[in-house]
Order: sequence, then C-alpha cells, then structure tokens
Amino acid sequence: MSTAGSNRAIIAALLANLGIAITKFIAFIFSGSSSMLAESVHSLADTGNQGLLLLGGRKARRGADAEHPFGYGRERYVYAFVVSIVLFSVGGLFSVYEGIDKLRNPHELEVPWLPILVLSIAIVLESFSLRTAVRESDHVRGTQGWVSFIRHAKAPELPVVLLEDFAALVGLAFAMLGVGLTIITGVPAWDAIGTLAIGALLITVAIVLGIQTKSLLVGEGAGPKDVALIRAVLTAHPNVTTLIHMKSLYLGPDELLVAAKVAFAGNQKFEDVAAHLHELEAAVRAAVPVARVIYLEPDVFAEPGGGTRERVTAHPSTDTIVIKGVE
Repeated sequence: MSTAGSNRAIIAALLANLGIAITKFIAFIFSGSSSMLAESVHSLADTGNQGLLLLGGRKARRGADAEHPFGYGRERYVYAFVVSIVLFSVGGLFSVYEGIDKLRNPHELEVPWLPILVLSIAIVLESFSLRTAVRESDHVRGTQGWVSFIRHAKAPELPVVLLEDFAALVGLAFAMLGVGLTIITGVPAWDAIGTLAIGALLITVAIVLGIQTKSLLVGEGAGPKDVALIRAVLTAHPNVTTLIHMKSLYLGPDELLVAAKVAFAGNQKFEDVAAHLHELEAAVRAAVPVARVIYLEPDVFAEPGGGTRERVTAHPSTDTIVIKGVE
C-alpha cells in the first residue's frame, strides 16, 4: 500500500476535521444544541486520531535494533488500535452521555439556523475528505469490495480514515435530522435523540476498528493469493522435490516474514543447495515484493517403507550433505 497515498488521505481528513470541529463548537456555543456539541467532540476526536495515525507511521519507519530485531512496523497497528479506543471513549461514550443529559434537562435551541448552516458546510468538507480516502483506496484495493478491503487490508490507515469519514457523514445526517425536527416541532428531545444516535454510531464503528486492528496486532499471515504465489514459486524450482511446510507473518503493513522448509534431493553438495536457496529467495521476493524477510530451511523428505523421515544437515568440515534418519 502506498504510504504517500495513506498520508494524503490522513492529512485531508485532519484538516477537514479540524476546521469542522471549530465551526461546530462555535455553533454549539450560540445555539446550545447537544447534537452540535456531540459532533464537535466527534470531529475533535477524529482530528486527534489522524494525528495519531501520522505519528504511528513516523515511528514505524525506525530501523531495526537489538531490542526490536524485526523493526517497528507494528507501531502502525498499535496506533490504529488506540484510534479505536479514542473513537469509542471520547466520541461515542461522550455523545451518549450528552444525549442522556439533554433528555433529562431539555432546553430550546437558540439561533436555530446556525446549526443547519454549520452542518451543511461540514457535510461538504467531510465529503471532500471521504472522496480523497476513496480515491487513494482505489489505487490499492484492486477488485476487492469495500467490506473485503477494510476487513483484509494489512495497512490500517486507509480503512480507519474510510470508516471515520463514513461515520462522520452519517453522524452529520443524524445531527441534521435531530436539529431539523427540533426546529420544526419545537421538541428539544429530537436533538437529544440525534445525539444518542451519533453516540451509538461511533461506538459501533469503534468496535469494528478495534476487532480489525486487534487481529493485526495478534499477527496475521499472508492472504490466500500471496500464499498461493509463494507456494507456486517454491515448488516450481527444478531442484525442489517437496514443500514440506510454510508459514508467514506480517511484521508490519509493508513487511512479510516467510519461513518454509523445502526438500531437495539428498545427493547434492552444500554449496549447490545454498545457491538454490538464494534463487528461491529472489524468486519469492519478485513474486511477492512485500515478502522482505525470508527464512528457508533445506531438508530431505522421503517416506521409506518404515515411514522414516530423513533430514539434511551440513557436515562441519566438508561441502557435502549428510543424510540422517529421524524416526
């Protein structure tokens, strides 16, 4: 996934949400609308979330060291998970609290036209932000549907921005409906109901984001397409007799670890087997560029009548292969 494309979407969302948060808060001060307050906090939380995503991307670029020999790529997953927590607590729970408080202590809207104006402007700005996120996502999602892209993307930034922007537009619609019904009917409860709907929406989106980023934090392997490509490359080599087993793990959105045990014929020199392994590594990287860390173990796999498995080891003083039977 293009880091530049992700950053463009994040920055567009950050600027849009910062401007929207300021105008919504001003509208709340003059109108007293709880929906506007909930939306102000929502946009402020989204602004902070975009800042967290940018910070996570910056920290993930640090090189490997003794304490983290595989690098810091998973920092992006950590910060995306923090985003889901912020969206749940600051955005969702606050909106629910504000909606309940407004139901218990209703009051009339002041300057009723101002929230409508601000919400209309916010819808335009959020649409621009969502359009940018969709455009950048289209460059990398291929033929995947939107649900599949959000569910299976290994880089968390674009799915997070997409869900946040979508939730923001739906939340603005709830706020517009609540404020509009309050103006038409004169019943402040509609504004409170709109606020509760915004809270429920944000909590739902936060849970979806949390589940997705938790899966990435725990550790996901390569997708079915990449697994099939890697297997095909390993088994296509003329000197490989069997692919005994293979495992993969994303060390970060742009770095895949591949570990495999491949069987060769038992009558080859060690230097020839080493050359074959280098060829296999190069072929795997060419087929799946994100596979940057590759560990291949040579073996001899045979099934004699007694079911003995034979293993290859390098003799310490020669360049020949020693075959040892392992029961």
